[in-house]
Amino acid sequence: MAAGGLTTLATGTAQAADVNVVRNAGFESGLSHWTCTSGSGAVVASPVYAGAAALKATPAGQDNARCSQTVTVKPNSTYTLSEQVNGSYVYLGATGTGTQDVSTWTPGTGGGFQKLSTTFTTGPSTTQVTVYTHGWYGQPGFTVDEFSVFGPDGGGGTDPAPTLPGAPSGTAVSGQSASGLTLSWNAVGGAAGYHVYQDGVRVKTVTGTSSQITGLAPSTSYAFQVSAYNAAGEGAKAASVTGTTTSGGGGNPNPSVPRHALTGYWQNFDNGATVQRISDVSAQYDIIAVSFADATATPGAIAFNLDSAGLGGYTVAQFKADVAAKKAAGKSVILSIGGEKGTISVGDSASANNLANSAYALMQEYGFSGVDIDLENGLNPTYMTQALHALAAKAGPSFVLTMAPQTIDMQSTQGGYFKTALAVKDILTVVNMQYYNSGSMNGCDGNVYSQGSVDFLTALACIQLEGGLDPSQVGIGVPASPSGAGSGYVSPAIVNNALDCLTKGTGCGSFKPSKAYPSLRGAMTWSTNWDAKAGSAWSNAVGPKVHGLP
Repeated sequence: MAAGGLTTLATGTAQAADVNVVRNAGFESGLSHWTCTSGSGAVVASPVYAGAAALKATPAGQDNARCSQTVTVKPNSTYTLSEQVNGSYVYLGATGTGTQDVSTWTPGTGGGFQKLSTTFTTGPSTTQVTVYTHGWYGQPGFTVDEFSVFGPDGGGGTDPAPTLPGAPSGTAVSGQSASGLTLSWNAVGGAAGYHVYQDGVRVKTVTGTSSQITGLAPSTSYAFQVSAYNAAGEGAKAASVTGTTTSGGGGNPNPSVPRHALTGYWQNFDNGATVQRISDVSAQYDIIAVSFADATATPGAIAFNLDSAGLGGYTVAQFKADVAAKKAAGKSVILSIGGEKGTISVGDSASANNLANSAYALMQEYGFSGVDIDLENGLNPTYMTQALHALAAKAGPSFVLTMAPQTIDMQSTQGGYFKTALAVKDILTVVNMQYYNSGSMNGCDGNVYSQGSVDFLTALACIQLEGGLDPSQVGIGVPASPSGAGSGYVSPAIVNNALDCLTKGTGCGSFKPSKAYPSLRGAMTWSTNWDAKAGSAWSNAVGPKVHGLP
């Protein structure tokens, strides 16, 4: 019987049917109404049992990743507590019942969801009970969905039963280039987000009413459909629309980033590494990040000043010509914002707009294909997200966006960098985390790993891969030589082993991911200059490995 109906008793009286007194039971509204210890919980789009979201919680150290909610109940009433769980050693329980507090657990789910369930009875004066789920120390992360506490309505409010959203209307194609286009549609009431299909295959999931489709072939027609989803599931697809990319002639459009890409930072200064012009950068590099943009007196705004004197008389005209030549060769040249001494701060809407406007002006002036975010002194996820979406809207579908956070920035999805990466997932090309100058860090299995090993690379990459980023948005960032960083250098052979481990499940150390991620984007190095100083040993070894990934 549906929640909210009536049950007729033998005496002829009517009693309200049981309801689910938990709010946001399917985590479709993020972590609203839920509290998780030490930022251990996050909402993910996969795996889910139903709807479009689920809770992913990861124990770490002495934290068992406990997520809880206080619900309103009726005294002297019996409630059935349950959840769908995917993981090992996951607990479900209730405290403050006024009678006997209860808990149950599962030793493992065999790789799929299973239902955990127990019951409790409230005491004569109990009106609130805390229900919870948690993992166990030293165990991997676990996923929870469809949490329920069914029993008499305690008056604390319930979530209405969702209905499938309708098909989006007004689907349209705009902003065509040789390698991409923009798809837009009208909002659907009650939708939590939208799935985008290209030639019948789902390619993106977004929360807004537009999506940039990249990586397309020139002069090619594609069919697109959009559907809306919410906690009840996915609604009907909209009518198909066709978009055709341009021929690519004229204007030297930005090339698309290959499925597996090598990223290198180019130094706009001389610090003892080989001084290079952009034309000197090895052809192994698919993305060249020019380091760095400069802060200005205007909050959030950036400039770029070529160090012509320090680079042996390299002129702005030569630099622009070299950028254009790299793009003509299929490479992406982007401008990196930040660095060790970067002082750019985006803390409000005005500075967000300043960053977007100034970055776009530099892209037009120098021919940059996009930007890299390498702010090592923290960032505000709300306003950085605003700035990057505004910049992407100006730049169009071929916009390239990379990020280079430190390891500490990507330990939890509650951190500012991780939040930003997830918030710009619809326009994000790759996150190349810096696996150096770090020290020891937790891996996704809760164990601590020291930098300089294949386990450090794979176990920390796993956090991003299981935390919501697409594998194509994850890369491994390492120094090109021992001189390129204070610590954390690993040989190209270890980098290649880590790539094999993550994409194929081979070449691993003591840590082995639970599955392979064949679409992993690739690897990054600081810097092309230090690589050149070492005889291009890094790019000559790692480049072919990246380009040969499945």
